Amino acid sequence: MLVGEYLHNLDIKGRVAVPKKFRELIGTGAILTKGLDGCLFLYPKPEWERFSQRLRLLPVTLAETRDFERYLFGSAVEVGFDQLGRIKIPEYLRIYAGLTKEAVIVGLLERVEIWEKTRWGKFAKRLHERSEEIAEKLSERGV
Repeated sequence: MLVGEYLHNLDIKGRVAVPKKFRELIGTGAILTKGLDGCLFLYPKPEWERFSQRLRLLPVTLAETRDFERYLFGSAVEVGFDQLGRIKIPEYLRIYAGLTKEAVIVGLLERVEIWEKTRWGKFAKRLHERSEEIAEKLSERGV
């Protein structure tokens, strides 16, 4: 299970180390793409395939389906780990996520999110302030 929060530096080439326990769970490669809320999503290949299969069930006649597919799949790139456990984040994804120096790597069960440190701090603060409200809404949905 991908869980936890880690702070890592990006090097000048746009590479960032992925925590060892995440690499062990992800395996040999992953898919990196634009995420929601201004972060990047890093999916293990098997989970990306499961996610893709669910999206394929949505009707392509809906504009939202086409737009979401363009958003996720159009920006997706396959990444592998180098000998130091780093992935190279393409420039267009670094720009999207505001990544320059420090990245927060957050495990969220089946995927990893990569955040710019300041952006993550602001988002996490808002999340903390709304945690009870969110828990109540999820409880109403049976979680």
